[in-house]
Amino acid sequence: MIVVLKQTAKKEDIERLTSQIEKQGLKTSIVIGTDQTIIGLIGDTTIIDPKTIEVDEAVDHVMRVSEPYKLANRVFHPEDTIINVGGVKIGGGYLGLIAGPCSVESKEQIIEVAKSVKASGANILRGGAFKPRTSPYSFQGMGETALDLLLAAKAETGLPICTELMDAEYIPLFNEKVDLVQIGTRNMQNYSLLKKVGQEIKKPILLKRGLASTYEEWIMAAEYIMANGNPNVILCERGIRTYETYTRNTLDIQAIPVIKKLTHLPIIIDPSHAGGKWWLVSPMAKASIAAGCDGLMIEVHNDPEKALSDGPQSLRPDKYASLMQDIKKIATIFGKKS
Repeated sequence: MIVVLKQTAKKEDIERLTSQIEKQGLKTSIVIGTDQTIIGLIGDTTIIDPKTIEVDEAVDHVMRVSEPYKLANRVFHPEDTIINVGGVKIGGGYLGLIAGPCSVESKEQIIEVAKSVKASGANILRGGAFKPRTSPYSFQGMGETALDLLLAAKAETGLPICTELMDAEYIPLFNEKVDLVQIGTRNMQNYSLLKKVGQEIKKPILLKRGLASTYEEWIMAAEYIMANGNPNVILCERGIRTYETYTRNTLDIQAIPVIKKLTHLPIIIDPSHAGGKWWLVSPMAKASIAAGCDGLMIEVHNDPEKALSDGPQSLRPDKYASLMQDIKKIATIFGKKS
């Protein structure tokens, strides 16, 4: 349920209404927009009779929200959310251009790639420290050492760091060293981890869609994080599993307008994991920007043939530079800024 206030509503009106609502055991979320103020009611709203609220002179109207997600719902928050990642804005017309290798492999490698992607226009550096791999015999990442190497690359380039959190035991390390905390596909429905992330991490969260998750399941995963205290969630579409086997996954570009209709959260696209082939990255990235996404996450490696993970889907620095030139042109057409 949401309470839409009149434009003449004052601060004391908001305080009076929220106090009245919270006394009945509900939580409130206040959104102050340019044109109107909304009070979102969170909890068992069946105990509330909308008519008892509508009689208040500061209230314009009351609406019930049928979707199970409340905090992520665009009805609660009509304006696009803009999230700040270490000084980089994402959402509301601002593009997050995240690039870097699938895995951090050495200091020389991550710094070289970081310098090249920054020169091409990337504004956030990605690099895997802890890697969830299908095979237990595959390279699992360098762990804590990789976090320090990412910090070294940040010191050289100024780029904020994005990397994946797999286990709650590393939350203190991520709070200290990481600017954008990624929750990967395999952990999208790890609800105990999502709760702890919401409670203990105040930095922005990048939440990837599960391999076979519906839009509602994906948004509800974001709701877990938001309901536990962290409102700064960015959604990432990275391809879903279908019957097609030629590509690694199938990129769901229509997720962009759907997510923007249903939520106020930014959505970025990962075309690298979607197709699994480097030559698919460029066309899918361009199409995603044209469809209205708020950013891209692209794997870039200086020597893909020798990469310890996901080499076939990684762009070389020169190809990334060429792609970024096209992305900037498309972004300008659609009024996006990076």
